[in-house]
Amino acid sequence: MALLLWLGSQLSTCWNNISILGVFLTVFTLVLDFMKRRKKWSHYPPGPTSLPFIGTMLHINFRSPHLSFNQLSKKFGNIFCLQNCWTNVVVLNGYKTVKDALVHRSEDFADRPYFSIYEHVGYGTKSEGIVMARYGHVWKELRKFTLTTLRNFGMGKKPLEERVTEEAAYLCSAIRSEEGHPFDPLLPINNAVCNVICTTIYGERFAYGDEMFKKLQHLLENSISAEVGFLPELLNVVPILLRIPGVPQKVFQGQKKLMDFIDVLINKHRETWNPAYTRDFTDVFLKEMEKGKGAEEEGFNHNNLRLVTSDLFVAGSETTSITLRWALLYMLLYPEIQSKVQAEIDKVLGRERSPTMEDQVSMPYTNAVIHEVQRCGDIVPTGLRHMTLRDTEIQGFFIPKGTTIITNLSSVLKDETMWEKPNQFYPEHFLDVNGRFVKREAFMPFSAGRRICLGEQLARMELFIFFTTLLQKFTFVLPENQPRPREDGYFAFTCAPYPYQVRAVPR
Repeated sequence: MALLLWLGSQLSTCWNNISILGVFLTVFTLVLDFMKRRKKWSHYPPGPTSLPFIGTMLHINFRSPHLSFNQLSKKFGNIFCLQNCWTNVVVLNGYKTVKDALVHRSEDFADRPYFSIYEHVGYGTKSEGIVMARYGHVWKELRKFTLTTLRNFGMGKKPLEERVTEEAAYLCSAIRSEEGHPFDPLLPINNAVCNVICTTIYGERFAYGDEMFKKLQHLLENSISAEVGFLPELLNVVPILLRIPGVPQKVFQGQKKLMDFIDVLINKHRETWNPAYTRDFTDVFLKEMEKGKGAEEEGFNHNNLRLVTSDLFVAGSETTSITLRWALLYMLLYPEIQSKVQAEIDKVLGRERSPTMEDQVSMPYTNAVIHEVQRCGDIVPTGLRHMTLRDTEIQGFFIPKGTTIITNLSSVLKDETMWEKPNQFYPEHFLDVNGRFVKREAFMPFSAGRRICLGEQLARMELFIFFTTLLQKFTFVLPENQPRPREDGYFAFTCAPYPYQVRAVPR
């Protein structure tokens, strides 16, 4: 009996010690969380209530974050703060705010936050490509090299324009082969746009219907969609979770498979490389790599070769392809606008002559429609994330160095103070009273400042030539007994239209 009483007392003491330890650890963890999240800055932007550990993450729908940002801006203003666990985030909304940051204080907002999730697809602190690289000497050298090389291969010049025109003819042939039957335009449009950038980077194009291209397109879609949602956001701000066995491989397998595919293209390319003969962008990069240690310190190494070319491939194909799919969708939904575009095409080009970029000046309505597609389609609604390079101030709010910045481009393209009908498809946004094309300050689909999209010229060329050629050769109509397609899109970093069917009637 005495033994039982003694054992009971020992267990009670042990339980009390465990309880005390549990309380201590809980208090310690809460205090640590508070210290990590405590804001010690005056004039810091307001924001929603931050909860322990998860911060404000429950306030955001990561499947449509731009809509959440729009709602929060109504309550907290155009500049408000969030907290993703212990990561400080500031969201900028509206044309004047975004312009103030990206244009007037361009260097202050020129950095990129570090994304730990990208380590698992080859991104690191030293080799980061162009798009997600930290702001500094290596990034400047790589961006300068990339722009110069792309220009040498014809970006903004006749040689590349001729390549786009040739690919537009291939696209029309593929659509003509549908013989007026309903089809989903996704694959042929993706194929056409992808071929333009692939011939520039890798020196080859994919035939329409090519199985390797279908695989590549599938990998690209999976890679982009895998980065969207609560879980990827959580893993990025709490990187210790990435050390759990199997988590990176399961969550980010799409990105890994895409990079593996890029490696296959590069390795195949290196096997046939001849330093005396320059075929494409990859050849020029390989030639730079051969210059030795000095070139390597400037960022010209194997890892950056795969990352820079993959950056160009993804950026040069996905957004333009989505924009063209929006363009055809709007032509289905607004046939009277399609008719006006075709009337202008017939007047300026006729039915046979291929469009050139010089024709753009003589086709203000077509140009306005393309711009309105970009504005209303809202292709990259939240832009790419920035980070403050130094302590800075914007519209009276203090934003410390190292703060993650989200530029809500959707709020710029649909700013009620800048657009007459922000939520409607209205090409007259880009026309004056005399029908002449006018530029609009709040037109920022390519972002702005030091991190503006380096493929803007190529994208503008592709959009004009592909769109004009398609409407010159076909009238696009809804198949019979098909419901009216949805005019809203779905978010997977980019905002794409929901799948739809179309009939292409030869003109």
